[in-house]
Amino acid sequence: MLATLPYLEKISFPSITRGKLTTLQVNLGYRCNLQCNHCHVNAGPRRTESMSAENISAIIELAEQGRFTTLDLTGGAPELHPQFRQLVEAVRKLGIHVIDRCNITILEEPGQEGLAEFLAVHGVEVVASMPCYLQENVDAQRGKGTFDSSIRGLQQLNSQGYGRDRDKTLNLVYNPQGPSLPPAQKALEKDYKARLKDEYEIDFNHLLTITNMPIQRFGSSLLSRGEFDSYMQLLRDNYQPQNLNGVMCRTLISVDWQGSLYDCDFNQMLELPMCGDGGDVLRLSQLSDLTLDGRPIVVRGHCYGCTAGQGSSCGGAL
Repeated sequence: MLATLPYLEKISFPSITRGKLTTLQVNLGYRCNLQCNHCHVNAGPRRTESMSAENISAIIELAEQGRFTTLDLTGGAPELHPQFRQLVEAVRKLGIHVIDRCNITILEEPGQEGLAEFLAVHGVEVVASMPCYLQENVDAQRGKGTFDSSIRGLQQLNSQGYGRDRDKTLNLVYNPQGPSLPPAQKALEKDYKARLKDEYEIDFNHLLTITNMPIQRFGSSLLSRGEFDSYMQLLRDNYQPQNLNGVMCRTLISVDWQGSLYDCDFNQMLELPMCGDGGDVLRLSQLSDLTLDGRPIVVRGHCYGCTAGQGSSCGGAL
């Protein structure tokens, strides 16, 4: 599934270094109830990868040490991990801010009863994938019926105070349908808020626009359609050097389900890990002793996806 890596290896990108670590982004596993076209981790219902109890304990220990201030949980559907709620409870007691990257439809899955209430009680920030406010576009990208399920999920979150109460943040995520840059984030957010409020009485805090990365499932589709080179040229032509100051890899470390460390989630999917001086892959268990400030970040051609146009990160436009 690394079809695009040989192409990305040939594309140079400016060198950048890390700053102070603030966010630990953890991929709890690749199992998901959906199988979306734009998914850069190739998640789906048949995936079985899942983080071990040992690594879950290591995350809690790092939180106790004050190694990070935000825990960003992703997948797959992170809520499907059997220790998801245990982990959230443990780190929230320590005052760590928790983000749940939620596909919204998971709220209706068997076994997830009470999930919205759980997230609200523990003050978890919900970042919910909602690639469009039009049913036909969402169902085309994520599967038939996902739009209606997403609307019900958002209404359920609203009923728990999300998007309305000051301490319950609900942000939506937009990805373009194909090989194009996202539109201006603020303008699109205004459209989203108007349409979702007028038609479904839904409220949310912010819209985060994220550029599709030319890797994994999306990258392979670009190659099969002969659009990979033109998409990469689009990203390079729109490169904005000022975006380098805000890229997420400066303050975030990504952890895969096996406990290996990466500069970002995209490097994780390309199997480009953080390595020690001897070339060995760095592990979660080593993070407490690592000096990160000034450490070189592993870059390849896909990094233009984070720095083109208005920029792109897990927190939206830069």
